[in-house]
Amino acid sequence: MEKALITGITGFVGSHLAEYLLDKNFEVYGTVRWRSSLDNIKIIKDKLKLVDTDLRDAHSTEKMIKEVMPDYIFHLAAQSFVPTSWHAPQETFVTNVIGTINLFEAVRNSNIDPKIQVAGSSEEYGMVYENELPITEENPLRPLSPYAVSKVAQDKLSYQYNKSYGLKIIVTRAFNHTGPRRGEPFVTSNFAKQIAEIENGKREPVINVGNLAAKRDFTDVRDIVKAYYLSLQKCDFGEAYNMCSEKTWTIQSILDMLLSMSEVKIEVKTDPTRLRPSDVEVLLGDCSKFRKKTGWEPIIPIDKTLSDLLDYWREKV
Repeated sequence: MEKALITGITGFVGSHLAEYLLDKNFEVYGTVRWRSSLDNIKIIKDKLKLVDTDLRDAHSTEKMIKEVMPDYIFHLAAQSFVPTSWHAPQETFVTNVIGTINLFEAVRNSNIDPKIQVAGSSEEYGMVYENELPITEENPLRPLSPYAVSKVAQDKLSYQYNKSYGLKIIVTRAFNHTGPRRGEPFVTSNFAKQIAEIENGKREPVINVGNLAAKRDFTDVRDIVKAYYLSLQKCDFGEAYNMCSEKTWTIQSILDMLLSMSEVKIEVKTDPTRLRPSDVEVLLGDCSKFRKKTGWEPIIPIDKTLSDLLDYWREKV
């Protein structure tokens, strides 16, 4: 059995990827920290090999790589919530950038030659002008948040380590993705949780929202993890690839779809604390480069994704 290592395996995407790789008959390893919640992987925990690791610590990371000796590495571990990066930019950089350097150095100093997928983000594109839509991989990177800047740094480190040391790295720039187990702070999940709590009588029938005018390109997480897997099977090392649905929805339309799935009458109220210092107005991707390499197409429709997400929160609350 080939070994696959997922950094951040307990996270939203990591847990779905672990399930997918187990179905592909991989021996799946994952990095965890002492405070990591195992809720997302509780059903499959016994099938995984979890390794206590702090990627921010070079020694811990090197020890983990020598212990696991993976054939594939899916580097998902990150401080991934954009608003938190405004309040904790230093922590965001240490986790995302130093953690990535430590991982690359550990691989470089080992006796293995794994294929490495680095989870970039569409947030790297940042300020995008109307005449640049849809966004291709050639679009300038104009990041608009500390999180986005940290992802650009990961992206450039990946390129440098591939060209300087021959590490087999591919960067995936996934656009917005959601689905069951999405973290509460993220917009689709936050809306779904509020609706589930209202239905359950745990809060007043008022849903608090931020910027509803922003347009985002959403894909189901279960389609995204297939794309991550395919990237290491068929893509060119040293390259970056967009992964997206090539469609946009306003946050307002996402909210409307979720509200339509509930029979409870709910008032919508803007909460100024949910507004960011600067926000990306529109993210619409072009993934033709990745599609030509792999044949990948997202197949799960947005209403199915949101319905599954709402049912997830109904069960949780």
